[in-house]
Amino acid sequence: MPSESGDAGEDRQDAPTEAAVTESAAAESEAQTDGGATTQTHTIRLELVDEPGELLAALQPIAENGGNLLSVFHERGNLTPRGHIPVEVDLKCPPEQFESILAGLRDRGVNVTRAGAEEYGAEVTVVLVGHLIDTDLSDTLQRLTDCTDATVADLELSAPAGANSEEPSSALIRLRARENRTAEVLESVRSVADDKALNVIEPMEGEA
Repeated sequence: MPSESGDAGEDRQDAPTEAAVTESAAAESEAQTDGGATTQTHTIRLELVDEPGELLAALQPIAENGGNLLSVFHERGNLTPRGHIPVEVDLKCPPEQFESILAGLRDRGVNVTRAGAEEYGAEVTVVLVGHLIDTDLSDTLQRLTDCTDATVADLELSAPAGANSEEPSSALIRLRARENRTAEVLESVRSVADDKALNVIEPMEGEA
């Protein structure tokens, strides 16, 4: 599972206990999928109540049903219209186990807003520079994933002056994309950045 970092609300398991349990869940799930079965990469989008332990409780059914965690994108500072925290989870598992994972999540009362198989084999890393907070960073990330048919694998935000400042902030964003679609992803990133008067530093590409 990738290292998780963030600032100003973009959180990646900042509590040591959460991190330890999450790593344990990832190790357990990887062991369960190491049986030679064909696996697929899936993306699940969740809405969680802002209470301690909710994220770990949501990740547990993935480990219990043989899923291998790839990344967890957790926006603690940005709430959905229902007042919940949006979370995006990338995982690998055999197709037949995916339905068991979804059933396990729903049995725990977790609101699943999107679930599907995603075949992301490439990565694109860009840096956005500008007034990221004042132009709604959460909306920017949502538009990137919607427009690019990609998923945010990692985010590192640097905003030392905070909101309502004339000083620009920057965000390093790693997107996981489909094979042979990186050019389209970059074009969509440029379009979203233009709409919000943001500058793009691009690209640093690599295989997932």
